[in-house]
Amino acid sequence: NTAVKQDGFNSQIGFIIACVGSAVGMGNLWRFPVLVSAWGGMTFLIPYFLFVILIGSTGVVEEIALGRSTGKGPIGAFGAAMAHAGKSRKLGESIGIIPTIGSLALAIGYSCVVGWIFKYVVMAFTGKLFGMGTNMDVIGGTFGSTATAFGNNMWIIIALIVNFAIMAFGVADGIEKANKFMMPLLFVMMVGLAIYIGIQPGAVNGYKYIFTVNPEGLKDVRLWIFAFGQAFFSLSIAGNGTVIYGSYLSKKEDVPFSAMNIAIFDTLAALLAALVIIPAMATSGAELSEGGPGLMFIYLVNIMNQMPGGMLVGIIFFVCVTFAGLSSLVNLYEAPVATLQQQFRLSRIQSVGIIGVLGVVVAVLIQGIVGSWMDAVSIYICPIGAVLASVMLFFIFGKQYTMEAVNAGAKKPKGDTWFFLGKYVYTGLALLALIAGAFYGGIG
Repeated sequence: NTAVKQDGFNSQIGFIIACVGSAVGMGNLWRFPVLVSAWGGMTFLIPYFLFVILIGSTGVVEEIALGRSTGKGPIGAFGAAMAHAGKSRKLGESIGIIPTIGSLALAIGYSCVVGWIFKYVVMAFTGKLFGMGTNMDVIGGTFGSTATAFGNNMWIIIALIVNFAIMAFGVADGIEKANKFMMPLLFVMMVGLAIYIGIQPGAVNGYKYIFTVNPEGLKDVRLWIFAFGQAFFSLSIAGNGTVIYGSYLSKKEDVPFSAMNIAIFDTLAALLAALVIIPAMATSGAELSEGGPGLMFIYLVNIMNQMPGGMLVGIIFFVCVTFAGLSSLVNLYEAPVATLQQQFRLSRIQSVGIIGVLGVVVAVLIQGIVGSWMDAVSIYICPIGAVLASVMLFFIFGKQYTMEAVNAGAKKPKGDTWFFLGKYVYTGLALLALIAGAFYGGIG
């Protein structure tokens, strides 16, 4: 087990950036702007911000602390919790398999999406994307033929080779360094895009829309459910990736401070995406109620191609999307990779190799059903993982252990109020996410 323990993040900054990379993904870039648009700008943002503050200060702290205090991913951490409570370690480890498999299943589905992104970033650089102009038949047909059974084999394989190459270098030399390169660049490019789009004619209507509040809209219960679901999934809470990254964090680091920064930068990325996409749609007078992949790969391509410097806008945008997708994919595959290392004493390279082959084969096979695959995982398995992780720390490990785990290295230690909020409010909401997801067909 020593081989696993030696690897870890070199710095708190590196850890925060990697966690931000894990949290910033397609949820920020295509789901968040659609929800902001569909639910009326600031009307959606008010509940969203409230939930980000709550989840960031409880759920994110809890998952990092669980991983760090046990030094393990979900399987080892859940086993340690049950043993601590005088119950069966094996039972805890068996329960920990649920979020680990969830992470792998989500990673495999996400691999298909990152495969699309790799294809589109290359088309942006070669000019093929810009060459489609505003011909919606060509733009739509290109994506239609990509997002279909066996429609994008080569790019999925290339995307996963890049992903697993980063992971093979380990936590500090692979994941941390890649994120330190990708994340700052992503933010700089998104700010640049937002400014450029902001000066285009008609963009001001997009800003007006974003910053409008409809008090009547705030009375809709579904708005609050969708806002919670988006905050929940955007912060990468599922009892897997954040737990495993936490296990690589030094005991000297400040967990609540790290969690706060993760929540802030994840929200900034989502807001930047909204400030790019909604004003961009406004420049062409388009209605931004079109969600899902169609927004990014069809409607936005059409709009960017109409802009002055459209080819460069497309390149910058899809490079940002590539960084967001890849940083999240690395995190999703880390839980299963670390599981092989920790449970079966395999080397980093062996673990990456096994999960890599599995990831490539299954991702290529599920291209035709990726939408329903992702829905099933995000609606059920992710919230179950989040609830289980919360129960393990707050209820099974108990108050004394939890407070020591959270406050080790903290400059402003948490107290009874935090424990109450985490144990009852956050866990209750995570359970609600699971129930609401089942009723509303997905909230993330």
